[in-house]
Amino acid sequence: MNSSPLNTDLDFSSLLESIEHPAILLSPDYDILASNLSYRQSFGQPHPGERCYQISHGYDRPCDQAGESCPLAACKTSLEKERVLHIHNTPRGKEHIDVEMMPLKDANGEVLYFVEILKPVNIASAEIHRERMVGRSPAFNRVVELINLVAPRDASVLLLGESGSGKELAANAIHEMSQRADRNFVVVECAGLTEPLFESELFGHVKGAFTGATHNKPGLLEEAHGGTLFLDEIGDVPLGMQVKLLRLLETGAYRAVGSTQLKRADFRLVCATHKDLSQMVEVGEFRKDLYYRLNTFPITLPPLRERPDDIALIARSLLEKLAADRTYHLTDSAIKRLQVEPFPGNSRELRNVMERAIIFARSNVIDAQVLENCFDVRATVATVAEEEWLDLRTRERHYLEQLMTHCSGDKEKAAAIAGISVRSLYRKLETHRKSTVMSATSQATTAKAAAY
Repeated sequence: MNSSPLNTDLDFSSLLESIEHPAILLSPDYDILASNLSYRQSFGQPHPGERCYQISHGYDRPCDQAGESCPLAACKTSLEKERVLHIHNTPRGKEHIDVEMMPLKDANGEVLYFVEILKPVNIASAEIHRERMVGRSPAFNRVVELINLVAPRDASVLLLGESGSGKELAANAIHEMSQRADRNFVVVECAGLTEPLFESELFGHVKGAFTGATHNKPGLLEEAHGGTLFLDEIGDVPLGMQVKLLRLLETGAYRAVGSTQLKRADFRLVCATHKDLSQMVEVGEFRKDLYYRLNTFPITLPPLRERPDDIALIARSLLEKLAADRTYHLTDSAIKRLQVEPFPGNSRELRNVMERAIIFARSNVIDAQVLENCFDVRATVATVAEEEWLDLRTRERHYLEQLMTHCSGDKEKAAAIAGISVRSLYRKLETHRKSTVMSATSQATTAKAAAY
C-alpha cells in the first residue's frame, strides 16, 4: 500500500460532507488529502503536506512510533474499520476524541485511502474542569473508552473500584451519553439501609403499609422511569432484598410496599461497589444469580496512585471548584509532592488536602511546604488515634464534631468533605446525639443512686 496521489475522478468532497462528524481523507503515508466542513470548523484548515499525527498530536512520527495506538496502522493490518480513543490537540485545548478509521479499497481489494472520523467525547475532560471526570493517563483513557462504548446501549454496567475513585461521576457520564439522557438520573445509596427501608425507598409504599406510613409515597423506581437507576455500594444490599432486586431485573415489574398493584419498571441499571462481589459470592454474602445479572459490563476505575500523571490536573480542577472566586497556582514542587502520595482515599482524600491547602496558603501559591502542613494535620490525627485507641463509635463522634465545627454547621459541605451523602450524615449525627443523651441519662441515674 504505497502512497498514491488523490484520484480526482472520485468525488471525495461529497463523501466527506455526507459524514456528520469531522472527517478527513488520508493517504497510506498519513498525508491529509481532504477534509469536510465539520472538521475545518472543529480543528482548523489543514495545510498542504500536513500529516494527521502532526495536527492531532504535534508528533514528528506516527502515533504507534510515539508510544500510542495508531488506528491507521491497525487498519493497514486488519484491512477493516478500527476504532480508538485519543487525546487530540484542538483550538480549545486537548480533548478526548473517539477516532474511527475506515479503509477505502479499489475493485481488487487494494487499500488506496483511509477515512478518519473524529467524534468528540464530552463526558471527560483533558483540561481543568469543575464537573466532569478529568485525566489524560492511559488508565483513565481506557475507562473513558469503555464508557464511550457501552453508554449508547442499554446494558447493565457494574462499576468497580476503591472508595473515592470516581464511580458516581462515571455512572453520571454513562447516563449523559445514553439514549435516556433527557430523563432522570436517580442515585440510591445502598450503604446503611435496612431491608425494609431499602424496599420502601426503592419500590415506594402505600398509606397504612406500616406504622408511620400516613400517605402514599412513590419510590425511586418511579422517579427513575425512563432514565437511569444508579445503585451505589450494591455490595451492601441485604441478602433478603437481593432476591427482590433480582426479581425486579428479571421481570421488569414490582409492587409498592403494602400494595397488590403490579407496576412496570423502565430504567437503565448502573451499579457500583468497592467490595469484591465475587469473593462475597463465594462466602455466601451475595447471591450468585444476582451477581451474574449485574456483571453484564464491568468497568474497573483505577485508584489515584495508578494515575500519577493525572494528579496535577485533578488537583487544579478541585481548586477551581473549591475556590471559584480566586485562582490558586500549584508549583512544580507541590505537584511532585502530590504524585508520591498513595492517597488511599483517592480523589476524596485529594479534595481534603486541597481544601486544607487553601486554608494554609498565605497567598494564591500552593507549594510543597503548604502541602506538608496539610499532611502534618493528617499525621497528627493518625498519631492521636494510635495513642488513644478509642472505640470506633467514639472516634467517629469526635470526627463529626470537629467536622461540623470546621464547616460552621453546613451539612452539605461537611458531607462532601466526609465523602458521604447528606442523608448518611444526618443519620450518623442523629445516632450519636441519641447515644450522647442516653449516656448522660445513665450517668445521672448512676450518680443519683450513689448519692443514696
